[in-house]
Amino acid sequence: MVDVVDTQVLHALQCAPRVAFRRVAQLIGVSEQTVARRYQALRRDGVVRVLGRIAPSSRRHDEWVARIRCRPDRVDAIAEALARRPDVSFAHITSGGAEVMCLVRAGAGRDVLLQRLPKSVSVLGVRIDLLLHRFGPPGTSDWTGYEGRLTPAQEQALRAELPPVAGPPVEPAEEDAPLLAILAQDGRAAHSRLARETGWTQTRVARRLAVLESSGTLYYDVDLLPERLGYHSHATIWIRVAPRHLEEVGEELARHDEVAVTLAVSGPDNLMAVVACRDSDGLYRYLTTRVAKLRAIEGYEVSVRVRPVKQAGSLIAGGRLLAGVGG
Repeated sequence: MVDVVDTQVLHALQCAPRVAFRRVAQLIGVSEQTVARRYQALRRDGVVRVLGRIAPSSRRHDEWVARIRCRPDRVDAIAEALARRPDVSFAHITSGGAEVMCLVRAGAGRDVLLQRLPKSVSVLGVRIDLLLHRFGPPGTSDWTGYEGRLTPAQEQALRAELPPVAGPPVEPAEEDAPLLAILAQDGRAAHSRLARETGWTQTRVARRLAVLESSGTLYYDVDLLPERLGYHSHATIWIRVAPRHLEEVGEELARHDEVAVTLAVSGPDNLMAVVACRDSDGLYRYLTTRVAKLRAIEGYEVSVRVRPVKQAGSLIAGGRLLAGVGG
């Protein structure tokens, strides 16, 4: 069972993914060994993974969200095939088990996935929208709607210690490939391990990480499974607002505890928000209270997630986050 120490450790990682366990221990009033032990147990049990990722803009990639209507008897096979692709970071089965929603990274002229999908006899329809903008302050974490979080003062103390990101992202060098491959599987890999597996000195590792992080080329995803924290109802809300209200509504949604991410997208619905609630009653209350108060919303559609297959580059099986392929 996850308790308040576990959730405080998780929240600390979301604030500062490579924070030292000693610093977390000081903030929450337990021993460094306790923090390390709790993190290792959560990671081993597939509740959390910290992943080093490359900003799409550093490789001149765009991100697209695809909604793929499938034959019901083929939806699982299509979702699992998509999840194995390195250019797909998320893949979920939604809408009663007849649709796959996935997030794809593709550069101009290289969008093979987008070209091939409509040719499959198992695919009944495809809608593809470009992700235009992510709302919320830079550097803020994804979903933190669970109980037992850090206090605002503790959160601010951790964020204040993070080095500034000056940008813009730059394309990684060829020699960075081994370093980035390790971080893509374990974003908290120690400098000593990174040095050993790349053949670099620890000084060189530290120097290169500082360059990649400060430019915004390298960032860290803290991937959580909300189900393991007691939050079982997940949905994507597709929202239509007038363009003059897009920024206002997007920023307001990004501040809601229930929301993992809010994005401006192309297409007939110009906003999408991914939410996690305890149960269907909680989702209903969220829609009829917090979303209902946003009068600029002209209409919305809810896609309920039936089964997660891949999340932030982690495959999902048996209620656990597992090492994925790319993303």
